[in-house]
Amino acid sequence: MEIPILQDIVVILGLSVLIILVIQKIKIPSILGFLLAGIIAGPHAFNLISNGHEVELLSEIGIIFLLFVIGIELSLKGLAAIKNTIFIGGGLQVGGTILFTALTAQILGLPLNTSIFLGFLFSLSSTAIVLKLFQQRGEITSPHGRISIGILIFQDIIVVPMMLLTPILAGKSDNILMTVGILVGKIALVLVVILLLAKYVVPKVLGWVVKTKNQELFILTVVVFCFAIAWLTSSVGLSLALGAFFAGLIISESDYSHQATANVLPFREIFISFFFISVGTLLDLKFFFSNIGYILLLVLGVVLLKMLVIGITVLVLKYKPRTVFLTLFSLFQVGEFSLLLSSVGLENGLLPNNIYQYFLAISILSMALTPFLIMNASKLTYAILKAPIPSAVRYRLSNIKKNTQSEDQFSEENLTDHIVIIGYGTNGENIAKAARSANIPYVIVDIDPDSFENAKRNNEPIVFGDATNSVILKHIHIQESRVVVIAISDATATKKIISSIRLFTQTAFIIVRTRQVKEIEENLRVGADEVIPADFETSIEIFTRVLKKYLVPYDEIVDFTSSIRSADYEMLTKIKDKPHNPALHHLNIPNKEIATLSVQQKNKNIVGKTLEESGIAKNYGVTVLAIKRDTQYLTEITPKTKIKRGDLIYIFGNPSNINHLNSLLSI
Repeated sequence: MEIPILQDIVVILGLSVLIILVIQKIKIPSILGFLLAGIIAGPHAFNLISNGHEVELLSEIGIIFLLFVIGIELSLKGLAAIKNTIFIGGGLQVGGTILFTALTAQILGLPLNTSIFLGFLFSLSSTAIVLKLFQQRGEITSPHGRISIGILIFQDIIVVPMMLLTPILAGKSDNILMTVGILVGKIALVLVVILLLAKYVVPKVLGWVVKTKNQELFILTVVVFCFAIAWLTSSVGLSLALGAFFAGLIISESDYSHQATANVLPFREIFISFFFISVGTLLDLKFFFSNIGYILLLVLGVVLLKMLVIGITVLVLKYKPRTVFLTLFSLFQVGEFSLLLSSVGLENGLLPNNIYQYFLAISILSMALTPFLIMNASKLTYAILKAPIPSAVRYRLSNIKKNTQSEDQFSEENLTDHIVIIGYGTNGENIAKAARSANIPYVIVDIDPDSFENAKRNNEPIVFGDATNSVILKHIHIQESRVVVIAISDATATKKIISSIRLFTQTAFIIVRTRQVKEIEENLRVGADEVIPADFETSIEIFTRVLKKYLVPYDEIVDFTSSIRSADYEMLTKIKDKPHNPALHHLNIPNKEIATLSVQQKNKNIVGKTLEESGIAKNYGVTVLAIKRDTQYLTEITPKTKIKRGDLIYIFGNPSNINHLNSLLSI
């Protein structure tokens, strides 16, 4: 049995693959490849698509998944932090764009109702493109990212009143007050339902699902929930995308939000491509090339107008000039909801066909420009801010009273130089306790619901998720970690995790606990730095090595380990192999190590004397690499450098010599 939509999917995705393979060679964003594929496959070019309506439905699913993921990333708390941006910023941007557009259109001789409607269309920006690019670039939580999201949320909400006002602009007025009243009542009901779901239903349902340890059931539950909320909002006249965004916000309040994001992302990437393709199919190439001069001028005019309004809006919100420019370089395009609204305008006679074609061309070209401007926004902003401008203007810009909600408040708490503990079993729990006692930042990752609940009871910083997934690794800032400890029993998963980590960072020191000695070689081959068989070592030994990587004073390591060991034992030989990357030469000199000693005892032969006078290298067989004195680091070590009481000295040498020197300096 032939399935027409399947043929269309094969054609447009196959065409997209070929185009993107070519444009990637010249570093053009893939979004443009999808737009170009739509133009080529559309009815105005080769007409390769026989079921355009079905393709549009697939594109709507892509937007649903996109807004769902954005909702998860923002969270209700994050949204509350930008409420002023949403309502004040969004209101100023939309209102200002409508006003300037309507005035310009009136000057060009268009009727008042059409002029206002064009203001509606041009006031909306592309949520799909902007948020996808922000997500790829990790800018969702940046100041300009938050401002852009706030304005985009307002735009998505205001689409509904615009649709209600469109028939009135066309002179087809009904009882609008009753219609608005009913809509407001429905919206209030939806919000109540959503709040009840967020507080009482979703956390419990997801908890039950997670306890089954069935990954397929978890994915199915998340997708069903996303679609159900989208359908609920759509049924009362709001957009599907806004419903999906609400669904993401609800999920964001649960402990399982990061794994939900990881599961949904593959669906989003596939379906969002249909959106860009469907936009490309709308362009009439004959009209475009016949009027290309006018179209380019109109694109320039619309882009500059929107940039002007957005710049004024962000300045009114009292943000730094850099944030102003980064935001206006992000929101200048015409959005996907404008395309939806334009179809309503066509039905009501507000848009003549030639103006509609101009509008489509402006929309598609402005969307096509977006990846280039967002990718180069920082460079353009830097160039503008460094340009010669009147000193009075520069003074005013540099002394803008910043928004009371500081931009710093918008950034998430970033982990850096931390330990990542994968697996919260006995070893993972002990390592976490030791890290906490040593005041070293750490984060735990585990996908086992029982271990997760145990960690939550212990108030541990744990993320529910699969550590083989790049989304989870990004969230825990794996690229900024110093040490990763993999303490799980699954040998296959361990190798996958090591490989995934090495895609992000080549500098993190990976320590692996394994059950079998035969697994050591394979783990070292895929990128582990140290593999500790469970038969030979305990979690205490793992953490001793972690402390050394953090250059914790040697005597503190000894005190810590001796306090929790029932009996001392000698360290077994470390198993080493070639470094996972030849470009990285880990320090692995036999019978040598770097340690940190705290100078507490006033040894007359060492303390208060220069390195030359004490003969520390000759008499004690160690080399001083650096000294920390109060808050200062002395890195230029010479024979005339003195050692003082209270110093922390970083030394290199034989472990027994280090032990001997430590006994002379410590209390």
